[in-house]
Amino acid sequence: MAKLTPTNSTPGLHVSKPSPSEPATASAVCHCGASASAKGDAQVGALVAGWNSNHGSAHAGGGAA
Repeated sequence: MAKLTPTNSTPGLHVSKPSPSEPATASAVCHCGASASAKGDAQVGALVAGWNSNHGSAHAGGGAA
């Protein structure tokens, strides 16, 4: 299995929730240099929402918005 954690050379968003009884975790690294991590379902939800609004596809050209 490939390493799924995003890095500066492989930016992206990774979310994990091993089981329904464990908290979700997430890490994100953007092309623009921003990075974040979160633990807990609510915090991961907020990180994903922020990623969708401000990073990832918001930087469709690969540069900073």
